[in-house]
Amino acid sequence: MFKEIKYIIFVFIIGLFIFFTAKYYFSDAYKKKSYRSLNNIENKINTYSEKLPILEDDTKNIIEYVEQTNNKKKKKFNFWKLLENNE
Repeated sequence: MFKEIKYIIFVFIIGLFIFFTAKYYFSDAYKKKSYRSLNNIENKINTYSEKLPILEDDTKNIIEYVEQTNNKKKKKFNFWKLLENNE
């Protein structure tokens, strides 16, 4: 009997939590607050972006190209042969 009452109280508290949370987030006051907050953030971004300094481009002719030749013979290694030589 006590378990059933405990479960009913838990379900009731969880239901109240969900109800009040939904009521708050779907209210007109919250929508107004969030809209004002988004507008304030957008205004701050615009004012900060106007104050940003523009830096000069100093990356011209940075890349040096090196010619590589494929004439060098590369030694091929086999894993099993390396193990046999170390014994």
